[in-house]
Amino acid sequence: MTLAERLPSLAREELLALRENARRLGSEAGTRQEEAAALLPLIEAELAQRAERQPAKAASPRAKPAARAKPASRAKPKAK
Repeated sequence: MTLAERLPSLAREELLALRENARRLGSEAGTRQEEAAALLPLIEAELAQRAERQPAKAASPRAKPAARAKPASRAKPKAK
């Protein structure tokens, strides 16, 4: 199984790390770098597909109540 075939089974974090490595290697010359450059569009496509499948986060129907301020200290004044 090639790395390109394994992309759908990788976790998001693994895809992100692989993308960064492919970008880094793509800036150099050599066989491994050519392979990395060829994988980069496939990684980007897989990440984009996953983003489309993930439902958008819905806004909360009810806003959180504002934090209440602590009342001022009600210490009794000292008698002289």
